[in-house]
Amino acid sequence: MVKAYAQEYIYKHPWERVTSASYRKFTDHENRHILTHILEVDTLSCKVDPTSKKLYTARAVTAHFPGPWFIRKIVGQDVCHCIETTIVDAKSRSMQLTSRNVSLQKFIEVEEKIQYDPHPDNPKIWTTCRQETNIHIKPLPALASIAEKAEQRYVEKVVKYSATGREVMERICRYLEAESALIAL
Repeated sequence: MVKAYAQEYIYKHPWERVTSASYRKFTDHENRHILTHILEVDTLSCKVDPTSKKLYTARAVTAHFPGPWFIRKIVGQDVCHCIETTIVDAKSRSMQLTSRNVSLQKFIEVEEKIQYDPHPDNPKIWTTCRQETNIHIKPLPALASIAEKAEQRYVEKVVKYSATGREVMERICRYLEAESALIAL
């Protein structure tokens, strides 16, 4: 069974600021005490396609495995490695992030997609964020009856981490806004 989680959030900041905040979310030292589940983030590649002018990046994210404690005991580790790919199209003002776990795939598959676009009603100063997460725990025959409960617990963690991530993004956006106001002086 696959659990799906979707939400939409409106940032009251321009698209350029929100997408800048997205890149800084994991690397900003102020966020270490908030994003405690993130252990390490490394940029694997970053390139601009000369034809389309789109920016393509890939990052490796190492995080505490947010699954229930009994699943962590079964799989024998509490660290998960993920790949986050990002496509930024500055011309159309669109940014799409896709994250997938690359470890623990025998037990769990998680795919998260986040799309940032200018808000249709206020495109110059608001940004729409659409987040979609699909979680599939592959039950061992002896644990088939608890797989659904484990997926639900994982969704609860995703909801919590999403709220924390939005708080971090808002804080970085306010910082970037203040920084740009100082530069304008």
